[in-house]
Amino acid sequence: MPRLGTARHRAAGFGPLAGIGDEAAPGTDGQLAALRQLGWNAIELRTVDGTALADLSAAAFNTLTRRLADAGVTVIAVASRIGNWSRPVTGDLAVDLAELDVLAERCAALGCRLVRIMSYPNDGLTETEWADRVLARTAVLADRAERAGLVLVHENCAGWAGDRADRALRLLRGVGNPALRLLFDTGNGVPYGYRAPDMLEDLAPYVAHVHIKDAVRTPDGTTAYTLPGEGGAEVAACLRILASHGYTGALSLEPHLAVRPHDGLVRAGEDAGALFVRAGQALTRLLRTVEAAPAHPDGTA
Repeated sequence: MPRLGTARHRAAGFGPLAGIGDEAAPGTDGQLAALRQLGWNAIELRTVDGTALADLSAAAFNTLTRRLADAGVTVIAVASRIGNWSRPVTGDLAVDLAELDVLAERCAALGCRLVRIMSYPNDGLTETEWADRVLARTAVLADRAERAGLVLVHENCAGWAGDRADRALRLLRGVGNPALRLLFDTGNGVPYGYRAPDMLEDLAPYVAHVHIKDAVRTPDGTTAYTLPGEGGAEVAACLRILASHGYTGALSLEPHLAVRPHDGLVRAGEDAGALFVRAGQALTRLLRTVEAAPAHPDGTA
């Protein structure tokens, strides 16, 4: 099994620095090249050549696993489509269960346990009906994940529990399964309209995976993504809160500078790779400030 990131690829007590590979390039070669430039040896998988991990042919998946092993790169998580912006709560749960079953086999081959999920956009249901369906579906998914040795990590993004800490906690308690934990993305508060450190203070004890991005709200109300530490997401404060709560998992870069699947943005080629590397370098610099300044209870320096 490929080894985890060495000590020089960790910071402030966190686990390995990693990234969602397709934010750097569509193909494996470009994804690995970006990691090499950063000196990182961990990756989060979402798509390869535009195809979701669960949809890769057996031959393509075998090639991918061989390339990762040859490069000494560890897979720290996979980003599924389960419950995401493209799958409303009224859709067929069998689609998500089928994807989870494929990912269980592929995670076993990759030596990975974390699978990113979301909590289903609404589709005309009342708030109560929406909540009930999300809780019921997630309980079924978590049970299936537990039996496969996986941990589902729910992201603060699309869906019923995506932008409210109270709902995320209700989801955890309602499902009541250790195979369900949280993924915290530092940048999602900007487009969804909340302050990330405030949400994280409530959720930090349950966070098992972290995505790093930063963003600003533009005058016309849209979101513009920036290098980590250069936007309004208060990434450094989030990192200090995580450190103060003893988080030791990976930090996975998802800069959204060249690739935003939900917006249909895909800028392939050298431009995407260069932006990904710049974002990784900015994260490394930001982590030095986190190490230098212990957190106060609110996450500030």
